Amino acid sequence: MISGITAIVGRPNVGKSTIFNRMIGERKSIVEDTPGVTRDRVYAKAEWLTKEFRIIDTGGIQLDNQPFKEEIQMQVDIALEEADSIVFVVSGIDGVTKDDEYIASLLRKTKKPVILAVNKIDDTQLQANIYEFYSLGIGEPIAVSGVHGIGIGDVLDSIIDSFENVQRKDYDEMTKFCIIGRPNVGKSSLVNAILNQERVIVSNIEGTTRDAVDTPFKVNGKDYVVIDTAGIRKRGKIYENIEKYSILRAMAAIERSDVVLVVLDGESGIREQDKHVAGYAHEAGKGVIIVYNKWDTVDKDEKTMNQVTELIREEFKYLDYAPIAFVSALNRSRIQTLIPLIDEVHDYSTLRLPTNVVNEVILDAQLVTPPPTHNGVRLRIYYASQVSVSPPTFVLFVNNPELLHFSYKRFLENRLRDAFNFTGTTIHINARAR
Repeated sequence: MISGITAIVGRPNVGKSTIFNRMIGERKSIVEDTPGVTRDRVYAKAEWLTKEFRIIDTGGIQLDNQPFKEEIQMQVDIALEEADSIVFVVSGIDGVTKDDEYIASLLRKTKKPVILAVNKIDDTQLQANIYEFYSLGIGEPIAVSGVHGIGIGDVLDSIIDSFENVQRKDYDEMTKFCIIGRPNVGKSSLVNAILNQERVIVSNIEGTTRDAVDTPFKVNGKDYVVIDTAGIRKRGKIYENIEKYSILRAMAAIERSDVVLVVLDGESGIREQDKHVAGYAHEAGKGVIIVYNKWDTVDKDEKTMNQVTELIREEFKYLDYAPIAFVSALNRSRIQTLIPLIDEVHDYSTLRLPTNVVNEVILDAQLVTPPPTHNGVRLRIYYASQVSVSPPTFVLFVNNPELLHFSYKRFLENRLRDAFNFTGTTIHINARAR
């Protein structure tokens, strides 16, 4: 369970990315590091004191040909929208600057917990430099050195403390799904089409503290929650140049979902950003459905659907397990296929198999295709067990985990899929020494 989300903000060259790397690079802290839309890391999952949380690195977002004030405003806006708490990084070498004062004035308006990290305090002689930062009115400054790791633990402690009052709606007994995709692919129209079906009862309940809109509803007596990430408020042209903003919104929605609908635009075709967006759902281990929207705009014959399917499979090779739905949100064509598909994918992502059945499939797989040898040593799988769901995760107890080559792991995954389908969900296979 994610405890909360924190954002690192501050003017350029104060060491935000160094502190970000320190936080997620602590040997006991890092869980995973998810790449952003470009090569910049903007979003990571970390762990501290057994608590998992997300970090937004706004330091990776830079704008060309924009006034510096607008860049700062954009970073703070992201923190305001997405984060439960904010780490404000300043430079202990430079002292308090006008830009620091401007950022502090913006952060005070957010009404969110702000942790003030005075960076570049690399030795005790610089310790006294932190006191002038009390003038920012943010709170007690924490002396840190991103380069040497000094004070990072204190900042992490403060981050965890800031999540104490975070309220989250988890809708434990409901099937939760979100709709993600690049701008203008028809996400909001798809939400409306799903909610306006016959037999759907909509209850208006406010969403979370962020602006993703959670809408609980019923279909044939079963409870669902659709999380719409389309409602991004664009304040002027500055946001239109920042695709990463929509990625941050999508990541927060993915985190709370059981199933993710990745929406493609049948009118404009597949774009590179579609692959980045879909990649987040895959990496998060959620159930995935690819929704090819605006099917009504496509000139088609009896071969078109198969041709588009082949194209999608080629462009999204890592999502070969995800079913594809062809729909038109505008005229609500084929919308009725989505809820049964969401149910199917959710069922498979939460499927738990008896240990004896798992071992039977793995044993048969070894008999059909024995593991390859490496330096004269062959992998031996003694025992297999499913250890978790969402996604289904299996552990193989072997003679040497390093002998489990990627290609053989893929072979075993395919055998599990042949036996149990697992439509729409990734499968994780890990090896441990017996």
